[in-house]
Amino acid sequence: MPLDTLDRTPPPFFKQGPSALSRLVFFSALALFLMVADARFHIVQPLRAAIATVLYPAQWLALQPVQMVRQLTGYMTDLKTARATEEAARRKLAEQSERAGQVEQLLLENTRLRELLELRQRVQAPGMAAQVLYDATDPYSRRVVIDKRQLQGVQPGSPVLDESGVLGQATRVYPSVSEITPLIDRGHALPVMNARTRTRRGAYGDPAPHGGAMELRYMSVNEDVKEDDLLVTSGVDGVYAPGLPVARVTTVDRRSDTSFARIRCQPLARLQGVTHVMVLAPLTPQVAEGPTGAATADSGAPTAASAPAQASAPASAAASAAASAPAAPRRRAATGGRP
Repeated sequence: MPLDTLDRTPPPFFKQGPSALSRLVFFSALALFLMVADARFHIVQPLRAAIATVLYPAQWLALQPVQMVRQLTGYMTDLKTARATEEAARRKLAEQSERAGQVEQLLLENTRLRELLELRQRVQAPGMAAQVLYDATDPYSRRVVIDKRQLQGVQPGSPVLDESGVLGQATRVYPSVSEITPLIDRGHALPVMNARTRTRRGAYGDPAPHGGAMELRYMSVNEDVKEDDLLVTSGVDGVYAPGLPVARVTTVDRRSDTSFARIRCQPLARLQGVTHVMVLAPLTPQVAEGPTGAATADSGAPTAASAPAQASAPASAAASAAASAPAAPRRRAATGGRP
């Protein structure tokens, strides 16, 4: 084939139009014109809105994976925070419950101590507050041991009260602790007076089988005694101040086959579960006799395992109770025993 017949023109792809510099100047001027026109007349705003509307579904679909990841991360973070907050709230609730229990206990103790202070203000005899350490090992005597001792001024025969009334007497005093004999002890005798009739009699402890009570003995069946009568200390024994609440009459049994009535009383003081008591000084100095005096001479303190269990009546209370009893049983009551 001859060479003259070949087409030497370049293909359309390789055809060159205007020069590059000409195109740069043209498009630069066009861009500047469009920017000025858009800033002045907002001619591109409808086109931009139309393009944004068309591209919004694609943009929303593209952002869904990112939003899901963010929501999942936020959910896990919130779940962890909620669990930590719940644990902290539970711990705080447990602490508040414990504090609430302590507050109730403190309020109860505070109420009892206030009642003791009010009782202390009504009593002229000097006294001191004491805390019950433990109960003695003898279940029949129900004696308790307090933290006040001989070096702090506790004397044998000192009256002991709680917020409700007379609890008993200090029968054994040691250098470190003291032992309290309650009113219901078998050998305990206390001169009392009926607050309604002003009649003086002797009340004796009766621990069993009636669950811990007291008994008024040597009272005639015709005596003016009613149930719910209040018994208070008479003060004739020189130990207890007069007017201290002791017990209330619960039953009056008048039988035709005997000349004496069986009268049982319930002590007002709490005989079990008492924690704080008031120890008063006797109105007159007491001299311990018999087993009680021997016990006070002992220098060793009682322990929960070796607390003495022998019941002994204070000599002064027994003598005063005997003074208020009839002549027939008076000699027996003076010894502190049961007739």
